Amino acid sequence: MPLYTLWQSGTAEQIILYGLHCTGGDILIALSVLIGAALVFGRSNWPIKHSTLVLGSMLLFGLGYTIYSEWLNTVVRESWGYSALMPVLPPLGTGLSPLLQWIVVPLVSYLYAHNHIKGHGILET
Repeated sequence: MPLYTLWQSGTAEQIILYGLHCTGGDILIALSVLIGAALVFGRSNWPIKHSTLVLGSMLLFGLGYTIYSEWLNTVVRESWGYSALMPVLPPLGTGLSPLLQWIVVPLVSYLYAHNHIKGHGILET
């Protein structure tokens, strides 16, 4: 939260509520891009096979949506803003933290699931 202006201007209640709201939204976005990627690129034997194709497309869908949503909400709607602590990437000024979130969280989740499936003998090696 210190990467957003709400951290300085909001009350403790606002910070908690916005944090919960945004976390819930991120979960819905992640589920949507995973389902979309699985529908477009998954096959009948997914996730045993084709999981990297689904993961790659999920990452691209998630990054694309994040760039659009961050631009829409910080520039057009001005629904929220970045604090001076948030590194931003040109040309749209998208925050580095939201972009990294859509790379790190899916990759860690994929690796965990892959190792779990492989450890139970489900994954064909």
